[in-house]
Amino acid sequence: MAVGTVGSGLVDCHCHLSAPDFNSDLDDVLEKAKKANVIALVAVAEHAGEFERIMQLSERFPLYLLRYPGFILPCLGVHPVQELSPEKSRSVTLKDLDVALPIIEKYKDRLLAIGEVGLDFTPKFAGTDEEKEEQRQVLIRQVQLAKRLNVPLGAEQVLLHAFDGRPSAAMEGVRAGYYFSIPPSIIRSGQKQKLVKQLPLSSICLETDSPALGPEKLTRNEPCNISISAEFIAQVKGISVEEVQEVTTQNALKLFPKLQDLLQK
Repeated sequence: MAVGTVGSGLVDCHCHLSAPDFNSDLDDVLEKAKKANVIALVAVAEHAGEFERIMQLSERFPLYLLRYPGFILPCLGVHPVQELSPEKSRSVTLKDLDVALPIIEKYKDRLLAIGEVGLDFTPKFAGTDEEKEEQRQVLIRQVQLAKRLNVPLGAEQVLLHAFDGRPSAAMEGVRAGYYFSIPPSIIRSGQKQKLVKQLPLSSICLETDSPALGPEKLTRNEPCNISISAEFIAQVKGISVEEVQEVTTQNALKLFPKLQDLLQK
């Protein structure tokens, strides 16, 4: 891919391609994304059990390596909530991070970013001060790791995905130079519509969070739906879809410095 064409498509800055929801038809999902003018998929992890799968999809699995070079871009990280089963989840522990760190070190030179990480103090997950503090320590150590590897998540390079806070709070992130990625669920979320109205386009990226946060509840989301985010942002801001596409993709290139090189492989 030539340098001049890097900005001519959409970048899904946050999706979960390793989710079981895609086990049976991932190739079709990727084809649909390509046809929807998606030029890169940032594939994030939530726990160490996903890491090898994501790396296979991005670099080692022959089918995808041949057909989608530089298309699936890996991020490895430990989420604040760890799923034990579809019905049961718990707060992350430092032991979870200890399992993950050697694998991250193994692939550190191939990673686009550290993620998905954060804090989730929902009482059913983190009901004690000890659980909250352990979450903080897991996040702090991953921020330190990202800084050492010079990839996003470090304090100077942050993507706040599916931000659910007040637009006024989001402006603190804008002032800090953070980016906010907007999923297709914006079409049914008054909060995200208000957020997009207030955020400058220069702070916005696109995401799907596939298979979650789709345009319809309880329906599997896919990367091809990234165009829905772009179209709705254009509508809210009264600008062209082309401008949204151009600026959000350039924002993604600024956020993920390695993206430029990976897209040209």
